[in-house]
Amino acid sequence: MHDSATRRSFIHKIGLGAAALGLSQSAQAEAKPIQGFEKAATDPDASKGWKPVSDRKIRVGIVGYGVCRFGAAFSFQDHPNVQVVAVSDLFPDRCAALAKACRCEKTYPSLEELVKDDNIEAVFVATDAPSHARHCIDVLKHGKHVASAVPAVFGSLEDADKLFEAVKRAGRKYMMFETSCFHEDLSAMREIYNAGGFGKLVYAEGEYYHFSADPIASYKDWRVGVPPQWYPTHSNAYYVGVTGGSFTEVSCMAIPSLTKWLQAEHNVYKNPFGTEIALFRTSEGGMARMAVSWDTPGVSGEMGRIRGQKGTFYGKYEGLTKNLPPTKRPPLPPTVEAGGHGGSHGYLMNEFVTAILQDRKPLVDVAQALNMTVSGIVAHQSALKDGELMKIPQYKL
Repeated sequence: MHDSATRRSFIHKIGLGAAALGLSQSAQAEAKPIQGFEKAATDPDASKGWKPVSDRKIRVGIVGYGVCRFGAAFSFQDHPNVQVVAVSDLFPDRCAALAKACRCEKTYPSLEELVKDDNIEAVFVATDAPSHARHCIDVLKHGKHVASAVPAVFGSLEDADKLFEAVKRAGRKYMMFETSCFHEDLSAMREIYNAGGFGKLVYAEGEYYHFSADPIASYKDWRVGVPPQWYPTHSNAYYVGVTGGSFTEVSCMAIPSLTKWLQAEHNVYKNPFGTEIALFRTSEGGMARMAVSWDTPGVSGEMGRIRGQKGTFYGKYEGLTKNLPPTKRPPLPPTVEAGGHGGSHGYLMNEFVTAILQDRKPLVDVAQALNMTVSGIVAHQSALKDGELMKIPQYKL
């Protein structure tokens, strides 16, 4: 996170829009939110049945408050079992804004400084995607639990192995905040699957469509031209997040982009593709089609559907099993909103906090996180080789 660029030169470099240049809070509120950050209405019964599992408060540090303002978006500051004790962002104005949003007084100029604070038990990493693995490893080395925004790693199979080993060595909780995993439909799919309502999945589909006529501002332009399958977890969750399984091999087809800023000569990845469609073999022996596209206007978002030997889920369950388990998402504390990305934010944060309090494995642990992420990295390699069938590394705790 150490960087000699001044805020002024950085803003000039990436051409941030007016929202990132310090508009008033009211002006920012009137701006159209970035896709996925539209707040879902919280079910009035979302807290029904919630009971605290402990009276302890986990001391949390939060890092990252860029254009998406992810650091405060998951409502750590509103959970009755959390005390946000410190925050950090590289840019002082953003750091101050994050501290205000989290109702926290202590700030640090970087993650590297924040993790030295022995008073912090857990850290939420909401930094730029290329830094997620490095930052999480640093947090774990300092003996703290860690949660990360997606993806778990960024285009690197070597980083995936390093992160996996770091989690095992540390003996601390790691969780990736994959938003699709707490969409209302996917959460229901998971409960029904675990109860045997689908049997083995024959076929799954997941789609992440996020069109933008211009690039979203990002630290060091990391979003500009990023290979679609390097950001695969929103779609891949519609298999991995349902079953806890993985993808074992992939053939991926792709198409060059017509959008100028997505073309190979305009991005550091030399990536020509704006859309990549992967066909995976699953660990159950079934198949999955997972699509990621930056280049297709119209219907957008994170969505998916599944077909099993005993039933299907296309918006609702239809199948042979009659006595289904309850499929409502677990109750939220009364002070926590569902939030954005399909009303998943509050549920993800609560799952991480509760896993620490109960000393259990969180829902999207490091194995699931890497099985969702690494399969996309290999899918992009396949696309560059015109759909060559390729094996995918497997992660299991």
